Amino acid sequence: MAYLAVNEALEFALAPSRVAALAPVAAPAAPKARPAGFSALECSVVMLARHDRPSSLREPGRVGKLLGAIFGDSYNRRLADPKLEALRRMAVLTWHHGYAVTSGQIADFLAAGFTADHYDLLGRRVAEVLSSRLFRK
Repeated sequence: MAYLAVNEALEFALAPSRVAALAPVAAPAAPKARPAGFSALECSVVMLARHDRPSSLREPGRVGKLLGAIFGDSYNRRLADPKLEALRRMAVLTWHHGYAVTSGQIADFLAAGFTADHYDLLGRRVAEVLSSRLFRK
């Protein structure tokens, strides 16, 4: 009889409704983070920045302003959208200097709304284009 009592107690304890109530609740799956990527417009800004000189990043000096007033302003390569301008600036620096940019310039890039993954992706894309030009037949 003791055997039946233990068996009934075990069946009661292992009933599906009681087991489900005692089972730990799994945490909801975290949403998968989208890998960093650039939109088509941002990719075109990166590729257009390939032809810009690092001097396009500087504000014109007094002599440049004077010559601009006399002969007309030179071609302005700055973009109206601040986020795209930050991308253009970082792309120009990356095209000319690779990863050798100052931490202040990286901070400006990150403050514009980009992430460190975007910076890494930008460097990899520039390196891909430069290496494909090196090994072209």
